[in-house]
Amino acid sequence: MASGLEPVPITSQKHDPAWKHCQMFKNGDRVQLKCLYCGKLFKGGGIHRIKEHLAGQKGNASTCLRVLPDVRTLMQQSLDGVVVKKRKKQKIAEEITNINPISGEIVAYADQGDVSTGLPMIEVPNAHEGNSSLLINREGTSSISGDRRKKWRGKNSSANANAIVVSSVSSGAKRVNNSIFMSIGRFLYDIGAPLDAVNSVYFQPMVDAIASGGSGVVMPSYHDIRGWVLKNSVEEVKNDIGKYTATWGRTGCSVLVDQWSTEVGRTLLIFLAYCPEGTVFLKSVDASGFMNSSDALYELLKQVVEEVGVRHVLQVITSSEEQYIVVGRRLTDTFPTLYWTPCAARCLDLILEDFAKLEWINAIIEQARAITRFVYNHSVVLNMVRRYTFGNDIVEPGITRSATNFTTLKRMVDLKHNLQAMVTSQEWMDCPHSKKSGGLEMLDIVSNQSFWSSCGLIVRLTSPLLWLLRMTGSEKRPAMGYVYAGMYRTKEAIKKELIKRDEYMVYWNIIDHWWEQQWHLPLHAAGFFLNPKFFYSIKGERNEFLSGMLDCIERLVPDTVEQDNIVREINSYKNAAGDFGRKMAIRAKDTLLPAEWWSTYGGSCPKLSRLAIRILCQTCSSMGYKRNQIPFEQIYETRNCLERQRLSDLVFVQYNLRLRQLFEKSKEQDSVDPMSFDGLNTVEDWITGKDASLEDYGSSDWMALDPPSANTMLLGPSSDEFEELSAGFDDDEIFIRLKEEENIDDNA
Repeated sequence: MASGLEPVPITSQKHDPAWKHCQMFKNGDRVQLKCLYCGKLFKGGGIHRIKEHLAGQKGNASTCLRVLPDVRTLMQQSLDGVVVKKRKKQKIAEEITNINPISGEIVAYADQGDVSTGLPMIEVPNAHEGNSSLLINREGTSSISGDRRKKWRGKNSSANANAIVVSSVSSGAKRVNNSIFMSIGRFLYDIGAPLDAVNSVYFQPMVDAIASGGSGVVMPSYHDIRGWVLKNSVEEVKNDIGKYTATWGRTGCSVLVDQWSTEVGRTLLIFLAYCPEGTVFLKSVDASGFMNSSDALYELLKQVVEEVGVRHVLQVITSSEEQYIVVGRRLTDTFPTLYWTPCAARCLDLILEDFAKLEWINAIIEQARAITRFVYNHSVVLNMVRRYTFGNDIVEPGITRSATNFTTLKRMVDLKHNLQAMVTSQEWMDCPHSKKSGGLEMLDIVSNQSFWSSCGLIVRLTSPLLWLLRMTGSEKRPAMGYVYAGMYRTKEAIKKELIKRDEYMVYWNIIDHWWEQQWHLPLHAAGFFLNPKFFYSIKGERNEFLSGMLDCIERLVPDTVEQDNIVREINSYKNAAGDFGRKMAIRAKDTLLPAEWWSTYGGSCPKLSRLAIRILCQTCSSMGYKRNQIPFEQIYETRNCLERQRLSDLVFVQYNLRLRQLFEKSKEQDSVDPMSFDGLNTVEDWITGKDASLEDYGSSDWMALDPPSANTMLLGPSSDEFEELSAGFDDDEIFIRLKEEENIDDNA
């Protein structure tokens, strides 16, 4: 950045869409703008020149070669809109001139500001009409006659009349919207609903349906909602689930077991079934009375597998507690065509938790928390941070508490220069909170280069783990073909970063302690073997992957003749024979999902292709499914059989609708406010002090807060989880350690 440039926050009053794609700096008395994409600095021309630069419009600015296509299109449309608006203003001015020749000054007035299109102009009465010699001005006072009257009318009346109409119409529209918003707010407050209910994909369709009914629409009654509406919803959800289950014959499915302890101490088991088309909630069971009984737990899981259909189930995923290990072994003995696997996401969370306990990492986390606790408890400071970070929050909620520690450190590293610009600005120096102990501590930490260097190192050590955690629970990309390679990349990245063996082994040992069960899972090894992106990049023979593949063939394919056929077809895959060797297939291994690749190019090996698709269509996690605000407990507190059935159906509908949203929701969602009570569980350590009381923050005012509105251009690259992993597995030390562990297990 050029010396002498001071970052200036872009205020909320700047409404042009181009402001979201540039940064503003002050160089002495001059304001300069910088493109967020290519970094070009404009010393003049204002926001219009930036817009031309982003739109690729030749003339006053060079074309940005790095701008995203959708942003370029948006800027082009905005420029076109300016031209159209200008033409309409000119047309309106001409019409006024035709009506009243004394309107030359009105044209000048109209050109000075925006005239809203589509609004009727109010015609000014002819100067000679009527007998009154008086005009009533806007303040209600009478005056002006003769030449003065003509001058007043020519200079102000049409413009003022139009301004009054524009103002009244737009304020009327605003009042209508305010009325709607207030009505929705009162309803949500009255029923105690979570306020993120407005983020539901079903919210806008509900509003549209009500609006389409007109002013006389009749609302459903209490008995309608809990009666025929619920009944129809159950049937609707079952029909949707039927579309998912119809694919199980081709893709197979994973049974997920999620254990949850309620506020009153009840232990609930929630059963779901995953396939690439979507996750299905099956049922919940109150297991409070038999969690310590492996026999009862086994019978329950056995029943669920039979209800789903043994022929469809490839694996049952649970947590890795001892009772589940015992039950898992019994399940695989009873059903020799499926696997029991521990939840990979839970293992990764425990690894991150142990990373955070390392003394030097814990010290950096506590320093970072000192900043966020101060910021998020003072509205003036939080508003200032959001201005200097262009609407971004410095706390980023993760999937779990442990993940939040490292996602937030990464967010702070991304916004480092913005935070430093803020604490060295005159605005900060003038702020009374900067003189408080928390403000002084924040200044010391943000100005400390050692703190930022440590943060950067932590981010580089943990980013692969965070990526793998997101991948294991991905709804849209089954993780089985990636998890083994993801952990390899994690250990490789740590080794490259720290170099010295005694340093990186500290982290490797933590990983191996929790990941030990995952290393030896045949499904994970087979997923790696069957992912062409990784398999064809291996140098030499890696028998551990082939061994896992053969184990899956024996377990998942009971027919011995078919087993032999699959083994023969494996040689074609290994040698890239037939369609596997096509140039299209070679290119596609880097662009298609593994199961899609097999579906496209595996026709010459139909038996192997069918098994590959079933393995590669599985998830590796039973975590991450939002279940808050679903009344599970009410089911078990109700003693009436009919009402219990109704509540069970209500939960069935609620949970499955919520699971469907994981697929249907677009990526462009409202920014999550870290202070929201609904998400407090994962960010609490970052926004509340250990011994904080409300009296300590008496000067804070939540009503003065500016809402978050993330500008992701300031953040680090959010690479697609499918493209993230590169090919090539050349570090023998990682594989050698795996073999050593296997030998230890064999000799034990």
